[in-house]
Amino acid sequence: MLQNLFIPARSLASVSIVGQAAGQLCIVQLLTSRTLQTTGHSHSTLARHLATTQSGSRSFLTSLPAPGHNTSAMSVEAAKALAGAAAVNNHVSAATKVVGVGSGSTIVYAVQRLAERVKEEGLEVRCVPTSFQARQLILQHGLVLGDLEIEGKIDVTIDGCDEADRDLTLIKGGGGCQTQEKIVAEYSDTFIVIADYRKDSVKLGQAWKYIPIEVVPMAYRPVMGRLGDQLGGRAELRMAKAKAGPVVTDNGNLIVDWYWDQGREMNWKEVNTIIQCMAGVVETGLFVGMADKAYFGMEDGSVMDRCRGGQ
Repeated sequence: MLQNLFIPARSLASVSIVGQAAGQLCIVQLLTSRTLQTTGHSHSTLARHLATTQSGSRSFLTSLPAPGHNTSAMSVEAAKALAGAAAVNNHVSAATKVVGVGSGSTIVYAVQRLAERVKEEGLEVRCVPTSFQARQLILQHGLVLGDLEIEGKIDVTIDGCDEADRDLTLIKGGGGCQTQEKIVAEYSDTFIVIADYRKDSVKLGQAWKYIPIEVVPMAYRPVMGRLGDQLGGRAELRMAKAKAGPVVTDNGNLIVDWYWDQGREMNWKEVNTIIQCMAGVVETGLFVGMADKAYFGMEDGSVMDRCRGGQ
């Protein structure tokens, strides 16, 4: 199902720049209730929800290119912003008390939208982070920080992905945060995924070529060997780019990236279980049967949503 969130030219008069860096995208805030045009599709709940509020207007985040920046980069960032706003507007309400905050580049837009709604509507939510990055986002936006030890469970978690197939089997962990992300998602009543159009696939492997696996440092080499022996493909220890040596997770562990044999059909539930049972593996980046719904921001300014099972 597609929902058109294209921003008409007449709405740009309401734009106020809230952040800008040389050579990067300008993130802008549209303060208008006339920034939405719905498609002819019968399901337009998101458009109606975004277009009306108690005050008759709704803040909305999107992106415009900085001078000299190419428009293809703009479309990706705008798509991320659309997906993040859709998830927050459709799945956070006055009844929502605890929100799980994912990690990565797309979640930034969801947190911005959540902070707007908290300020505008007086929502009382506590936010459980999935990483150091998520914790900083929560604090920077003035949201209330929570944790699983206090909350016990979460109403809804919103998080990104590296790839999602037609059944909403996910690959996560490109940022090395999959263990905490999976814990928070598992103990949530609802798990919502947000992504741009590049992450939407019919089957895993079309957009992302490896499964990130968090491993206890002493076990990384035998785990890499066993992955090859039992599942084929090849495994690589992820190396850091701004430090000497490997990437170290928030939990003090290492990341092994497993590049599976693309020519081999995979039962991802079985593969996930096999890897999890290897001694030394902390968690995989495979999220099988966990996501309830995904929102994909599209190039044309629409948002496509899909429920688990391809519906």
